[in-house]
This record gives sequence, C-alpha cells and structure tokens, in this order.
Amino acid sequence: MSRTTAEKRAAFRALHTSGCFILPNPWDAGSARYLQSLGFKALATTSAGFAWSSGRQDNNLPRDAILAHLREMVEATDLPINADFENGFGSDAEGVAQSVALAVEAGVAGLSIEDATGRADAPLFPIDVAVKRLGAARRAIDKTGGDTLLVARAENFFAGVPDLDDTLARLKAYAAAGADCLYAPGIHTREQIEAVVAAVAPKPVNLLIGGNSELTLRDVEALGVRRISVGGGLARAAWGGLMRAAQGLAVGRFEGFPDAPSAGDINGLFKPGA
Repeated sequence: MSRTTAEKRAAFRALHTSGCFILPNPWDAGSARYLQSLGFKALATTSAGFAWSSGRQDNNLPRDAILAHLREMVEATDLPINADFENGFGSDAEGVAQSVALAVEAGVAGLSIEDATGRADAPLFPIDVAVKRLGAARRAIDKTGGDTLLVARAENFFAGVPDLDDTLARLKAYAAAGADCLYAPGIHTREQIEAVVAAVAPKPVNLLIGGNSELTLRDVEALGVRRISVGGGLARAAWGGLMRAAQGLAVGRFEGFPDAPSAGDINGLFKPGA
C-alpha cells in the first residue's frame, strides 16, 4: 500500500535520528523504482543526473522542469524523496521562499538549498545573504507544518573555494538559521569529515561519496555522519556503460554489452505489483 506524504516525511526524519544510511540518487522514475527494489530506505534526486538525461548541463534547467521532475519522482516510489533543489530558484530570499513552497507542495520529504551563485567572479553568496535565503526556505517549510527536512549545503569545495574554516562557519550559521541537516559536498578526508560533524553537532550531516572510496559505511558511521549520498555518481556510471557501448558501435564493433542485463530482467523490475 502506498504511503502518504506525511508518512514518508515522518519515516525520513526518523532515519536521521541515529545510525547512518545510504541515500542513493536516481535520475528518473525507472532508476528510482530499481533502487527501491534493493531495499534502500530513502532516495535523493540529482540535479546533474536529471539535467544530463535532458541533454542539458547541470544547473541549467528551469524551475518548472525541476518541479515536474520532483512530482514524477515522488509518484514513482513509496520511499521518501529528498530534492536536490540547487540554490532555491530565487533571485532573492522571497523568491527562494516561493520556490521552496512549490517543492514542498510536490510532496518531497526533504530538500537541499545550496549557497552557490553560479557566477565565476563570486561563486558563493556572502554568509549573511545565504543565511537570509536559507531562513526564507525555513519559514516556507514551517508554513506548511514544518515536516519537510531542510538541508543546507556549503558549496565551498565544489565552487572552487576549498576553505574548510569558511565551510565550517557557513554550516554553523545555517544550522542556527534552521537547517535540519548539514552538507559540505567535496570534503573527503577523515579530518574534514570529523570537523564538519563536530561543528554542527548534534544536527545530522550528509556526506557525498560520488565515486570509489576506501571508506565503508561502517567507517563513515564511526565518523558521526548520519547519511551518505552519491550525487551524480550512479548517473555517471550509467553514462559510462552507454558511452563505452556506443563508442564501440561508432567504429563498427559490438563488444560493449558484456555486463548488460537482459530485457527480460529489466522488464521484470517493472511488472505490475513488483
């Protein structure tokens, strides 16, 4: 039986109270359904994966397209969906609040807000501006009952400003502004991870592991992280398979399909009642 939006959001919040869980990132309804079949407890969208599937660069799709995608993902699975909501789709705090209200209406169990501007000359919003934008997101969520989880992202290491001290200052400010979960994509050493966890404790931390890593789930849990996402990692893996097979076809070779599942295997994933 399908869970209600309220049930999904309650389950999602409960996952953040103890332990550590993996939050994989599908990019369409089919990949979401497959991940659900493997027993994951929640899923997160990937702005990069969805953009690539649309023939666009990351962060280059309009808000309406992202909202339609969120609705599709929510409807595709009984699992809670955390939305990669980029920087909130608003030129100012009021605009962010309006966009967040629409994302909440789409049924997501959580959403993340970045502090990246998308500008090469000033890649991050000043902390005070970023706090105002996050605070607007917090108020928009609270107006609906407050059960959607708000994730604040400090984009330093992704935006070419890999300053750990500034990252920690930002995350502390975002926690104080009402973020439920904190996230600094791009950190990867044990020392960086421990510093982030300590800075915002007792609030939960999301760690990005988008490729091969020596860290295991047990290692990450021991560092105090509550959840692990892979960003566009799964989408890149899928693109890797496509590109290898297609590049072979381009030179007249048919050798790029050794690990591909059969059509019957894939159809079986989506049979009624599966």
